[in-house]
Amino acid sequence: MQIINDIKPVTYLKSRAADVLKHINETHRPMIITQNGEAKAVIQDPQSYEDMRNAISIMKLLSFAEEDIKNGDTYSEEDVFSSVEELLAK
Repeated sequence: MQIINDIKPVTYLKSRAADVLKHINETHRPMIITQNGEAKAVIQDPQSYEDMRNAISIMKLLSFAEEDIKNGDTYSEEDVFSSVEELLAK
């Protein structure tokens, strides 16, 4: 993927909005929109955005888990299953 092909000025977006939407939905690549030569926005198709959000959420959970492991905040398998069994018995 060459990101240079996905950088467009805001005037391009204004004049070709339908083409831009078709392009990002077909390629699933984001498009960077510039104004006065500076990046101002990123346009992305909904599925890629949702996938990205899900990936970030998973990475956050892994980061929290890693921190818990470093701090020794862990439970044995037996303790976890016992707690689950107690909750289910209620």
